[in-house]
Amino acid sequence: MDAAPKKRPYCSACSKPVRVCLCSRFKAPLLDNSIAVTVLQHSLEKNHPLNSIRIASLGLKNLTVVTVSDVNTEAEFHIRLLKSKLSSEEEEKEEPLIAATVSKNGYTCSVLHQTDSLKPDFDQILASQVGQDAISNGFMVKKLQRKLGNKPNKKLDEEFEEQDEEFEIAVPPGTALLFPSKGSIDVAVVNFEVKHLIVLDGTWQKAKRIYYENPWLKLLPHLRLNLGKLSLYGEVRQQPKEGCLSTIESVVFAMKGLGHDQEGLDALLDVFESMVGDQRRFKDENMSRSQPRATRGLRL
Repeated sequence: MDAAPKKRPYCSACSKPVRVCLCSRFKAPLLDNSIAVTVLQHSLEKNHPLNSIRIASLGLKNLTVVTVSDVNTEAEFHIRLLKSKLSSEEEEKEEPLIAATVSKNGYTCSVLHQTDSLKPDFDQILASQVGQDAISNGFMVKKLQRKLGNKPNKKLDEEFEEQDEEFEIAVPPGTALLFPSKGSIDVAVVNFEVKHLIVLDGTWQKAKRIYYENPWLKLLPHLRLNLGKLSLYGEVRQQPKEGCLSTIESVVFAMKGLGHDQEGLDALLDVFESMVGDQRRFKDENMSRSQPRATRGLRL
């Protein structure tokens, strides 16, 4: 029996194969970004070889990556104001200010909050005092994902529901979402201070699903980029339409537009460009080796 092929070694820091490790390409220390960034990363994007958030994680000091999965059964969101001085144990017992339930694919969403017996949607809450308090004071949002599983010692077709906490995120005052929704504001003309930026990481379809399955994002002001630039991804990763950028490019250009120091940010794009160059080179090498057979791109 032939021995199993050895797995190629990977860098534990950048998650790339050692031969194309990104770590040594950072020529400056971590950038102490004044605008903190929270990335909601689709669960299928994390291990993609061309995922660009690995560069942001290595280059930005104030960055948090939160893994977000699709709602395949049902999810609950509990929202509490940040100004609460309750202990963690007391918070667990306290009813959330806003509670929302989202079904698969976000097709239905019911919302309950302490001050109203009605079931408004987030657009209505946004215009209410409850929504304004959440925006001005900041809030905590917890996602509870309901999943189907098999009962122990039962037949395989007998299922039960279990509920797991997927994330809990602090959304401080001054937070904005980078997402080109209807009514979003061009980063270049923002007339308020942005202290914290939330960014969605995934393909365009995955990012849209994150947005619609996390309705609490509607509580935030929405920002967009109008740059007319082509992504450095080029031909190595398909883009749905012209003007779509990688997540690291979106973060960099948004922070530049909001007045952040540009020198350190440009260095992040240099590393990203080198990573894209690696993929392009190996793709070309793979094509030349496999001709005249059908070619297939090699992922790093």
